[in-house]
Amino acid sequence: MKKFAIIGLVLLLAAGAAYAKGYEVQRKAGEYDVTVTFDRNPPTASDNAVSVAIKDAAGYIVKDALVKIEYSMPAMQGMPAMNYKTDAVLKGEEYKATLGLSMSGSWNLAVKITRAGKTSTMKFTVDAK
Repeated sequence: MKKFAIIGLVLLLAAGAAYAKGYEVQRKAGEYDVTVTFDRNPPTASDNAVSVAIKDAAGYIVKDALVKIEYSMPAMQGMPAMNYKTDAVLKGEEYKATLGLSMSGSWNLAVKITRAGKTSTMKFTVDAK
């Protein structure tokens, strides 16, 4: 019986660690490798803390870019489109922002990275619960 309790505890801790990681998307944006991580998995219809990690083509962490995140939900019957944008601020080796997803559903995101006068964009969709 003790063996089953230990196995159950290990499984519970593993599930908690997987959940704690948050929702993560990795994509290319021009010459950059970009990882966007939400604090929740799945993101929710509320304020969501987001981290953006950027590496250049040589694999070095980018700390000198301007990063903006645009997020929107298309118009639906009886509801206009929702469009928001926020600046992500460098903290340590990642850019941080808070996205206020005002309702559940599919949101379109664009992470815009401006560096040396050139802008690269990473686009993806996230479903908020």
